[in-house]
Amino acid sequence: MTGFEKTTPTGLARQPLDKALTDELVRTVREELRAELREQTKRQRRKATLYAASGAAALYAGAAVALAVGLALTLGLPDWAAALVVAVLLGLAAVLLRGAAHPRSGQGAPGTGRQDAPAAPAAAPSPSASGVPGAPGGPGIPAPPPMPPSTPAPGGGR
Repeated sequence: MTGFEKTTPTGLARQPLDKALTDELVRTVREELRAELREQTKRQRRKATLYAASGAAALYAGAAVALAVGLALTLGLPDWAAALVVAVLLGLAAVLLRGAAHPRSGQGAPGTGRQDAPAAPAAAPSPSASGVPGAPGGPGIPAPPPMPPSTPAPGGGR
């Protein structure tokens, strides 16, 4: 042990120093990532809380509007009929909102077991320039030009 081991050209003496620097760098990067993720999580948690509070306020506002509509209807209808009209209106709104939330794809929602009817096989093209989807000349198929009216042959009248 004369000290030559520390200065050998193989770099064995530098390995513990490189390992310490690498460990310190990894530790610093991890701390920075944790701090950044903590900050992002705090912002997202605040945003989610505000959305939940706005949803609760909207629920109470909707209930107040439904109550006002029901009370206004009781001026001209019996109480039970006014309540029935409000319930039907709210049910209709729920169905319309549900329909707007679902995508218009060929398959039903996953897990519901529903599937839309399969598309009918394509019919032979006929002269039609209606522009209606699914009709001959619809999307992807150019419409054939309209046929000019034909004149009856002379002498072939009925």
